[in-house]
Amino acid sequence: MRRAAKSFLDTMRRRRTVREFSDRPVPREVIEDCLLAAGTAPNGANRQPWRFVVVGDAGIKSRIREAAEVEEVAFYKGGKAPQEWLEALEHLGTDEHKPFLEEAPWLIVIFAESYERTDDGGKTKNYYVTESVGIATGMLITALHLAGLVTLTHTPSPMKFLNDLLGRPDNERPFLILVVGYPGEDAMVPDITKKPIEDIAVFIE
Repeated sequence: MRRAAKSFLDTMRRRRTVREFSDRPVPREVIEDCLLAAGTAPNGANRQPWRFVVVGDAGIKSRIREAAEVEEVAFYKGGKAPQEWLEALEHLGTDEHKPFLEEAPWLIVIFAESYERTDDGGKTKNYYVTESVGIATGMLITALHLAGLVTLTHTPSPMKFLNDLLGRPDNERPFLILVVGYPGEDAMVPDITKKPIEDIAVFIE
């Protein structure tokens, strides 16, 4: 058990967010298996309130980038972001330009479903939606990493444009865009550290 836990820790310590992607194709079957793994996540009342819209079409990816960059310009240049927030992001080298939305072979747009529509036109409430979708997203990122891929979480704000572009109903709220693929040849990751155990956990024994 201890060996398995340590081995998994070593594997996950090699995971890093990437912003430069290769256009090298990734088989759809790999994405499907990772999505099925994410679908095993614990969730409220087993309602499974997640919807994964997987986009590989170049035209739609281009439209997503165009719409996302409108919001990003407002964030970085238009005063939406407090200066403190911009300073916190500075060491990561992010800005309003999001070429990865077109470069990566797949965008997985994750939606949180607040309720289900029944066949008779009624509604069935979902429970702990944000928590459930967050857990599933974390498991999806892990599955993709274990499959040998890299990811980037992207959350332009607001994201309602994704409903329109992807034809999703009002009971689904965009949660985030997960960019998926192989790292580009020029991919760089920030030199960062993670907090030690004493800074993230409290044991009461």
